Amino acid sequence: MTAPALQPAHNSAPRIRIDLQHVADLVPPGSRVLDVGCGDGTLLAYLTRFKHVDGRGLELSMARVRAAVSQGLPVIQGNLETDLKDYPANAFDYSILSQTLQATHNPRAVMEELLRIGRRAIVSFPNFGHWRVRMSVMFGGRMPVTDMLSDAWFDTPNIHLCTVQDFIDLCRLMNVRIEAAIALNAMGQRLGFAATDARANFFSEQALFVLTRA
Repeated sequence: MTAPALQPAHNSAPRIRIDLQHVADLVPPGSRVLDVGCGDGTLLAYLTRFKHVDGRGLELSMARVRAAVSQGLPVIQGNLETDLKDYPANAFDYSILSQTLQATHNPRAVMEELLRIGRRAIVSFPNFGHWRVRMSVMFGGRMPVTDMLSDAWFDTPNIHLCTVQDFIDLCRLMNVRIEAAIALNAMGQRLGFAATDARANFFSEQALFVLTRA
Protein backbone atom coordinates (compact mmCIF):
# COMPACT_ATOMS: atom_id res chain seq x y z
CA MET A 1 0.00 0.00 0.00
CA THR A 2 1.16 3.50 -0.76
CA ALA A 3 1.41 5.94 2.13
CA PRO A 4 0.21 9.50 1.55
CA ALA A 5 2.76 12.27 1.39
CA LEU A 6 3.54 14.29 4.50
CA GLN A 7 1.13 17.18 4.96
CA PRO A 8 1.94 20.16 7.19
CA ALA A 9 -0.38 20.57 10.16
CA HIS A 10 -1.36 23.88 11.69
CA ASN A 11 1.13 23.32 14.52
CA SER A 12 3.89 22.54 11.96
CA ALA A 13 3.92 18.87 12.94
CA PRO A 14 3.44 16.43 10.04
CA ARG A 15 0.30 14.47 9.45
CA ILE A 16 0.99 10.89 8.52
CA ARG A 17 -1.31 7.89 8.45
CA ILE A 18 -2.19 6.88 12.00
CA ASP A 19 -0.85 3.33 11.66
CA LEU A 20 2.44 4.75 10.34
CA GLN A 21 2.59 7.01 13.38
CA HIS A 22 2.39 3.91 15.58
CA VAL A 23 5.32 2.43 13.63
CA ALA A 24 7.32 5.63 14.01
CA ASP A 25 6.65 5.70 17.76
CA LEU A 26 8.24 2.26 18.07
CA VAL A 27 11.57 3.36 16.55
CA PRO A 28 14.09 4.91 18.99
CA PRO A 29 15.86 8.10 17.90
CA GLY A 30 19.12 7.57 16.04
CA SER A 31 18.32 4.01 14.95
CA ARG A 32 19.52 2.46 11.71
CA VAL A 33 16.36 1.71 9.73
CA LEU A 34 15.49 -0.06 6.50
CA ASP A 35 11.95 0.70 5.29
CA VAL A 36 11.02 -2.15 2.94
CA GLY A 37 8.28 -1.28 0.47
CA CYS A 38 8.64 2.33 1.55
CA GLY A 39 6.33 3.80 -1.10
CA ASP A 40 6.91 7.52 -1.62
CA GLY A 41 9.00 7.71 1.56
CA THR A 42 6.41 9.17 3.93
CA LEU A 43 7.46 7.11 6.95
CA LEU A 44 11.16 7.37 6.15
CA ALA A 45 10.91 11.16 5.82
CA TYR A 46 9.18 11.39 9.19
CA LEU A 47 11.75 9.15 10.89
CA THR A 48 14.63 11.06 9.35
CA ARG A 49 13.28 14.46 10.32
CA PHE A 50 11.86 13.77 13.75
CA LYS A 51 13.74 10.68 14.97
CA HIS A 52 17.07 11.48 13.25
CA VAL A 53 17.41 7.91 12.08
CA ASP A 54 20.03 6.63 9.65
CA GLY A 55 17.40 5.44 7.20
CA ARG A 56 17.31 3.61 3.88
CA GLY A 57 14.39 2.56 1.70
CA LEU A 58 13.62 -0.19 -0.80
CA GLU A 59 10.67 0.20 -3.18
CA LEU A 60 9.50 -1.70 -6.25
CA SER A 61 7.70 1.16 -8.02
CA MET A 62 10.09 3.47 -9.86
CA ALA A 63 7.55 6.31 -9.71
CA ARG A 64 7.48 6.05 -5.92
CA VAL A 65 11.26 5.78 -5.78
CA ARG A 66 11.51 9.05 -7.71
CA ALA A 67 9.00 10.66 -5.32
CA ALA A 68 11.09 9.58 -2.34
CA VAL A 69 14.41 10.59 -3.88
CA SER A 70 12.96 14.01 -4.73
CA GLN A 71 12.66 14.53 -0.96
CA GLY A 72 16.36 13.75 -0.55
CA LEU A 73 15.74 10.26 0.81
CA PRO A 74 18.17 7.37 0.15
CA VAL A 75 15.69 5.04 -1.53
CA ILE A 76 16.56 2.51 -4.22
CA GLN A 77 14.41 0.52 -6.61
CA GLY A 78 14.27 -3.18 -5.84
CA ASN A 79 12.14 -6.25 -5.25
CA LEU A 80 11.97 -7.27 -1.61
CA GLU A 81 11.44 -10.92 -2.59
CA THR A 82 14.83 -11.11 -4.32
CA ASP A 83 16.94 -8.16 -3.17
CA LEU A 84 16.87 -8.36 0.63
CA LYS A 85 19.47 -11.13 0.44
CA ASP A 86 22.00 -8.52 -0.73
CA TYR A 87 21.95 -6.75 2.65
CA PRO A 88 24.42 -7.96 5.29
CA ALA A 89 23.21 -9.51 8.54
CA ASN A 90 22.42 -7.09 11.37
CA ALA A 91 22.99 -4.10 9.08
CA PHE A 92 20.04 -2.27 10.68
CA ASP A 93 18.50 -1.88 14.10
CA TYR A 94 15.00 -2.05 12.60
CA SER A 95 13.66 -3.45 9.36
CA ILE A 96 10.12 -2.25 8.65
CA LEU A 97 7.49 -3.89 6.46
CA SER A 98 4.23 -1.94 6.63
CA GLN A 99 1.05 -3.32 5.04
CA THR A 100 3.03 -5.33 2.47
CA LEU A 101 3.51 -8.87 3.84
CA GLN A 102 0.19 -10.03 2.38
CA ALA A 103 1.38 -9.05 -1.12
CA THR A 104 4.51 -11.23 -1.02
CA HIS A 105 4.85 -14.64 -2.68
CA ASN A 106 6.78 -16.18 0.19
CA PRO A 107 5.94 -14.42 3.48
CA ARG A 108 8.02 -16.75 5.62
CA ALA A 109 11.16 -16.18 3.53
CA VAL A 110 10.57 -12.42 3.69
CA MET A 111 10.23 -12.63 7.46
CA GLU A 112 13.50 -14.56 7.65
CA GLU A 113 15.27 -11.84 5.69
CA LEU A 114 13.78 -9.01 7.75
CA LEU A 115 15.02 -10.66 10.94
CA ARG A 116 18.41 -11.41 9.43
CA ILE A 117 19.21 -7.88 8.33
CA GLY A 118 17.49 -6.11 11.24
CA ARG A 119 17.98 -6.72 14.94
CA ARG A 120 14.24 -6.16 15.18
CA ALA A 121 11.50 -6.26 12.57
CA ILE A 122 8.32 -4.19 12.61
CA VAL A 123 5.57 -5.81 10.56
CA SER A 124 1.96 -4.72 9.99
CA PHE A 125 -0.80 -6.29 7.91
CA PRO A 126 -4.61 -6.41 7.51
CA ASN A 127 -6.42 -9.08 9.53
CA PHE A 128 -8.41 -11.48 7.37
CA GLY A 129 -10.00 -12.89 10.53
CA HIS A 130 -11.93 -9.70 11.35
CA TRP A 131 -15.62 -10.34 11.95
CA ARG A 132 -16.76 -8.28 8.95
CA VAL A 133 -14.58 -10.38 6.67
CA ARG A 134 -15.98 -13.57 8.16
CA MET A 135 -19.55 -12.36 7.80
CA SER A 136 -18.98 -11.29 4.20
CA VAL A 137 -17.74 -14.75 3.23
CA MET A 138 -20.33 -16.59 5.32
CA PHE A 139 -23.45 -14.68 4.33
CA GLY A 140 -22.44 -13.01 1.10
CA GLY A 141 -20.59 -15.96 -0.36
CA ARG A 142 -18.03 -13.65 -1.94
CA MET A 143 -14.53 -12.43 -1.20
CA PRO A 144 -14.85 -9.40 1.07
CA VAL A 145 -14.27 -5.77 0.18
CA THR A 146 -13.58 -3.68 3.28
CA ASP A 147 -11.69 -0.53 4.27
CA MET A 148 -8.55 -2.59 4.74
CA LEU A 149 -9.19 -4.99 1.82
CA SER A 150 -10.51 -2.51 -0.68
CA ASP A 151 -9.78 -4.27 -3.99
CA ALA A 152 -11.97 -6.80 -5.78
CA TRP A 153 -10.64 -10.37 -5.74
CA PHE A 154 -9.56 -10.17 -9.41
CA ASP A 155 -7.72 -6.86 -8.98
CA THR A 156 -5.94 -7.17 -5.65
CA PRO A 157 -2.19 -7.23 -4.97
CA ASN A 158 -2.87 -9.36 -1.90
CA ILE A 159 -1.97 -12.99 -2.47
CA HIS A 160 -1.28 -14.35 1.02
CA LEU A 161 -3.93 -12.96 3.33
CA CYS A 162 -3.67 -14.17 6.90
CA THR A 163 -5.33 -13.71 10.26
CA VAL A 164 -3.68 -12.35 13.37
CA GLN A 165 -3.63 -15.88 14.78
CA ASP A 166 -2.04 -17.22 11.59
CA PHE A 167 0.76 -14.69 11.99
CA ILE A 168 1.29 -15.55 15.65
CA ASP A 169 1.45 -19.23 14.71
CA LEU A 170 4.07 -18.44 12.06
CA CYS A 171 6.17 -16.57 14.62
CA ARG A 172 5.98 -19.58 16.90
CA LEU A 173 6.98 -21.90 14.06
CA MET A 174 9.95 -19.67 13.19
CA ASN A 175 11.00 -19.35 16.83
CA VAL A 176 10.47 -15.60 16.66
CA ARG A 177 9.81 -13.60 19.83
CA ILE A 178 6.99 -11.05 19.79
CA GLU A 179 8.15 -8.00 21.74
CA ALA A 180 5.10 -5.86 21.05
CA ALA A 181 1.72 -6.59 19.49
CA ILE A 182 -0.69 -3.75 18.74
CA ALA A 183 -4.27 -4.28 17.59
CA LEU A 184 -5.67 -1.53 15.36
CA ASN A 185 -8.97 -0.65 13.75
CA ALA A 186 -9.36 0.25 10.07
CA MET A 187 -8.35 3.87 10.73
CA GLY A 188 -5.15 2.76 12.44
CA GLN A 189 -6.37 3.67 15.91
CA ARG A 190 -5.16 1.50 18.76
CA LEU A 191 -7.67 -0.87 20.36
CA GLY A 192 -7.91 -1.59 24.06
CA PHE A 193 -6.16 -4.96 23.91
CA ALA A 194 -2.95 -6.41 22.49
CA ALA A 195 -2.80 -8.19 19.14
CA THR A 196 -1.83 -11.33 21.04
CA ASP A 197 -5.14 -11.18 22.93
CA ALA A 198 -7.72 -13.67 21.68
CA ARG A 199 -10.10 -10.80 20.90
CA ALA A 200 -7.73 -9.35 18.31
CA ASN A 201 -8.28 -12.14 15.81
CA PHE A 202 -11.98 -11.26 15.70
CA PHE A 203 -12.10 -7.50 16.34
CA SER A 204 -8.88 -5.94 15.00
CA GLU A 205 -8.84 -4.90 11.34
CA GLN A 206 -5.06 -4.67 11.24
CA ALA A 207 -2.18 -5.55 13.52
CA LEU A 208 1.33 -4.30 14.19
CA PHE A 209 4.13 -6.46 15.62
CA VAL A 210 7.68 -5.88 16.82
CA LEU A 211 9.70 -9.06 16.36
CA THR A 212 13.15 -10.34 17.25
CA ARG A 213 14.95 -13.65 17.24
CA ALA A 214 14.31 -15.72 20.37
